[in-house]
Amino acid sequence: MDVQLKRGLLDVCVLAAIKNDDSYGYKIIKDMKPYIEMSESTLYTILKRLEAARMLTVRSAEHEGRLRKYYRITDVGVKRIDDFKDEWKEIMSIYRFVTREDQGNE
Repeated sequence: MDVQLKRGLLDVCVLAAIKNDDSYGYKIIKDMKPYIEMSESTLYTILKRLEAARMLTVRSAEHEGRLRKYYRITDVGVKRIDDFKDEWKEIMSIYRFVTREDQGNE
């Protein structure tokens, strides 16, 4: 898969993982695991990129004597998810076009 395409898809997956509730790294990975495998290093790189793009905010809170970073999606992040959904419709249309001959041979 194209690296840029995969990067964009992973960004949207992380945003979707925190769309309804603030979350933290380990929980994000756990929530995504049934759908996609992601290493901690990949996740934290994505989280920093999303924060720099103002798609999420970060706050620290104590949890069991340790500081934990919680991530919250912003309006910009929600818009990115909405834009992705619109883009995906176009991608699926292109996919149907590319595979149209395959459909007739089955």
